[in-house]
Amino acid sequence: MAAKILIVTGDAAESLEVLYPYQRLREEGYEVHVAAPTAKKLQFVVHDFVDGFDTYTEKPGYTWPADLAFSDVDPGQYVALVIPGGRAPEYLRNDPELRKVTKAFFDADKPVAQICHGPLLTAAVGALNGRRVTAYPALEPDMWAAGAAFQDSEAVVDGVLVSARAWPDHSAWMRAFISVLRAKAPVQ
Repeated sequence: MAAKILIVTGDAAESLEVLYPYQRLREEGYEVHVAAPTAKKLQFVVHDFVDGFDTYTEKPGYTWPADLAFSDVDPGQYVALVIPGGRAPEYLRNDPELRKVTKAFFDADKPVAQICHGPLLTAAVGALNGRRVTAYPALEPDMWAAGAAFQDSEAVVDGVLVSARAWPDHSAWMRAFISVLRAKAPVQ
């Protein structure tokens, strides 16, 4: 039986930041499950940059089914956690079930990959204090407020925590995360 990895997300997650790790980790031989507030079809979004805009734009993206609800997740069944970005982490960090799940991965020192706005969730469970991270650059003040040292870099590895700024950093992010997984939680 393959080792299992959990992706936690919701509506308005960035399509690429969910689907790229989902497919890349399956290529490595992991079984990947998607959890959301409820087991339903999720509506992802696409963020893009337009000349003259001060920030990114958002368009409808892919839909994707969640395999299970946060309340049905047993963190002990998974070797690692992936937290995509988009707008989803902004509201997901308020979900008490997801905060318990996320904290369990850190308490067990299991690999965690976070990207873009995903660190809003890990900050909400107090898991960033004293760590080095990156995130979407607009989150730099939030990372400092969470006690983390922010680095504007493609991928930052701090122990078993691997973070990236946004989807353009996917290759470096997943390369670093897979390296951590091979050392800490290899495919069975």
